[in-house]
Amino acid sequence: MGFLDDAKNKVADAVDQHGDKIESGIDKTADFVDDKTGGKFSDKIETGTAKAKDALDSLDGKNDDLR
Repeated sequence: MGFLDDAKNKVADAVDQHGDKIESGIDKTADFVDDKTGGKFSDKIETGTAKAKDALDSLDGKNDDLR
């Protein structure tokens, strides 16, 4: 196993163990940005949040739908 394989496994383990906390951080960040922009970019923030959660879900190699 190479360096990148080890790193990928560590990321997958971290996401598997702390995915709920990471997802909560994504939601809090999205809410903060939406509030600061006055809702002007809500649709784009929502799309970005969904993509970030999908990426998070795929990082651990499982489709366990953290949402």
